[in-house]
Amino acid sequence: MKKNEKDEKSKIWLFLFAAFAVMFVVGGISTVTGALNRKKANDAYGQMQTAVNDVQSQEDDILVGGTEVEWEDKAKGVLPNGSGEKPESSEKGGLETEMEEDGALIEVKIKKEKAKPSPKPGETVSGKKLDWDALRKECADIYAWISVPGTTVDYPIVQHPTSNAYYLNHNMDGSKGYPGCIYTENYNKKDFSDLHTVIYGHNLKDKTMFSTLHNFEKKKLVTEPHYIYVYTEEDVFTYEIFAVYEYPAIHLLANYDLTNEYVYEQYIKDIFNMDNTDARIANIRHDIEVTNEDKIITLSTCTSDHDASLRFLVVGVLQNS
Repeated sequence: MKKNEKDEKSKIWLFLFAAFAVMFVVGGISTVTGALNRKKANDAYGQMQTAVNDVQSQEDDILVGGTEVEWEDKAKGVLPNGSGEKPESSEKGGLETEMEEDGALIEVKIKKEKAKPSPKPGETVSGKKLDWDALRKECADIYAWISVPGTTVDYPIVQHPTSNAYYLNHNMDGSKGYPGCIYTENYNKKDFSDLHTVIYGHNLKDKTMFSTLHNFEKKKLVTEPHYIYVYTEEDVFTYEIFAVYEYPAIHLLANYDLTNEYVYEQYIKDIFNMDNTDARIANIRHDIEVTNEDKIITLSTCTSDHDASLRFLVVGVLQNS
């Protein structure tokens, strides 16, 4: 073999080695960056969950002798002695009581089955302490919070103003990759007034995001009540889960015009008929009535085996309106 040919082959092998080395380094950097972004995102979610679920004992509403009341320390603007303990009181006509404790005048107003007002920023509501200003500092696109007892689902909900797919592979801080976010698309309004709201989240090995929705694969679902709670700055929505099933990976909101009452009625009938199909998973509660006048919510994630042709859906019907 001629010397020039040997030199040419050596150059080719050197080039290939250099290319593979660059690919290895870039791949390694990408993997490390992805892992760091994922840890950072999960840490941020953990801190938010801690803050949201840190319900203080010193709430505005407490129970006194089975009667819901409000109380405040007029002199100090805090609860008596800075504690959540109930002071002794004597009722005046069932309306309000005044008493002396440590020289401070305490006023207790007894409420007679008065409806709870809409939640306000920072108010403790239904077991959640939601400070919307603080949440939006983490991500300006946060507009709601979702909680599903019996799972680890306890996250903010976001919606990107221009890109429906953005939060599929972006985190709250804008970094790319997993775990992404729990999100909706602009097919849905942010006040949950649509007949059908679809919320998306990843199914991940570390059991974050929508992964533990797969707990509802168990048949026990059809015999016990389970709920989805969605909190906004104005309202708290309670949905009772009535269907869990695998379904073809089509865009539910784009493929079904549910503003047409007949289409919506048939869509609901099809859900209740899923356990008569060849679907691998179809847990349906036939004891719950759902009509085309009801609002429903669908939580959509990947199947357990990550079959790209299917989605795992958890569907609830709104109980309060």
